[in-house]
Amino acid sequence: MIEILGIQILGILFALFMIYVTFLQQKRNEFTVKESILWFGAWICFLILVIFPKTFDFFITNVLSFSRMMDFFIVIGFMFLIGVSFYTYTLVRKNQNKIDNLVRNIAIEKELKKGKKIL
Repeated sequence: MIEILGIQILGILFALFMIYVTFLQQKRNEFTVKESILWFGAWICFLILVIFPKTFDFFITNVLSFSRMMDFFIVIGFMFLIGVSFYTYTLVRKNQNKIDNLVRNIAIEKELKKGKKIL
């Protein structure tokens, strides 16, 4: 028999809520099919880990040499946050470069219409 703790119930509710949010994002066409599959897979893996926390004990303690499961999740969380931050930074830089080019082109077009010489 599976004994479920309070934190597991909270984790299950969170995972189900996030699956629902992912479903809504996909229905609104805000996610591509690949993104939807990625996020559904992530939330289902999270759900499995919450329901069966002892499933990966051997892999985490013996193969990866973490003493506790919580240490593993903290390291994975930091890696995820750093990856997401880097990805967001690259998107912002791309958008900034596009805006710079657009503003530059608009300024050049205005000056050409006025008949001024551009260096």
